[in-house]
Amino acid sequence: MTSRKITIGMVVSAVFVLILVGGTVVSFRVNVPAALRDAPQDRTETQSVVPNRKFKVLHVMSFHTPWEWTESQFNGFKDSLSSLNVEYKIYEMDGKRRSSPEWLEQAGREAMQLIEEWKPDLVFTSDDAAQKYVTVPCLGREIPFVFCGVNANPEDYGYTRADNVAGVLEREHFVESLRLLKQIVPSVRKVAIITDTAPMWKRVIDRMKQSHDDLGEVEIVRYDVIESFEEYQRVVKGYEGKVDAIGFLGIFEFKGNDGKNVPYQTVCRWTAGNSNLPDFSYWVDRVDYGTLCAVTVSGFSQGQEAGKFALEILVNGQAPSSLPMAPTVKGEPVISLARARRLGLIPSSDILLTARVISKFQWE
Repeated sequence: MTSRKITIGMVVSAVFVLILVGGTVVSFRVNVPAALRDAPQDRTETQSVVPNRKFKVLHVMSFHTPWEWTESQFNGFKDSLSSLNVEYKIYEMDGKRRSSPEWLEQAGREAMQLIEEWKPDLVFTSDDAAQKYVTVPCLGREIPFVFCGVNANPEDYGYTRADNVAGVLEREHFVESLRLLKQIVPSVRKVAIITDTAPMWKRVIDRMKQSHDDLGEVEIVRYDVIESFEEYQRVVKGYEGKVDAIGFLGIFEFKGNDGKNVPYQTVCRWTAGNSNLPDFSYWVDRVDYGTLCAVTVSGFSQGQEAGKFALEILVNGQAPSSLPMAPTVKGEPVISLARARRLGLIPSSDILLTARVISKFQWE
């Protein structure tokens, strides 16, 4: 992704205030050591325009913490703003565990109420639910919004016509992940893709279908959209003897018998214990819980690039609409050695030396 690099030679402390849904407000300050704060700094022209003030940034997460994806996005964002004095508030929409439209609409209203009351200088929204229920209702307002982790296309949310929105698209490493799978299991020819019913996966599937010509001898023979965990279990078991591998998209909204979303950790652990087919995805949390491999999307890079946009807006007065909307390009190959052993696979040393290797299942 191309963006103007900003160098600021000033280090100060930052205040972070966490707002948890249904919880209490916890505030704490991170202080920079005096030795670092007082050290000589290289000054640049950009630094001269940094206001001597504290900025207020509201981060609206589509999902929840603790979770590596959301935390790494926020850490990347803060990394790009580390030279500024920033007070943060975080609102967690909890959209993976509570995905009903009624809940998301309520969470969106609560986030917008927080915007009205706290009046942040900028709102950072991550992933798609926060776009639909928070950013879109605020299009055209004076307050700038910066997003990351968006699977849909910008025009789906009206962003190409909005003056107050900038951000970073999330684009899956589909072809690269399948090539990694083929390196581990050269015999793979037929692949099934499975996902839950979350709306952003439609755009992902569209992009995957457009890449079929780049897959060589591998054929995607079916895309299955599943509603319940029981159906998921039945479909996965039915793949054996019909396909050579499985690709996972959304695995967060399979409904259990109680009508609630089954935790993705439960889905992954069941799969690792009951499926004999090699599998792949695009996110490291799946591999932590037993998916064989992925060329992952970097949450840190997503947040870091979004933070660079926020820096341009807050410090240089850049108009959000003047900043390009594009995906990050960094992907990291990740392999579950535990899953490979369970499947009777022995990845070559060349593959293991060029990938991040997870030697145990997360639950061990």
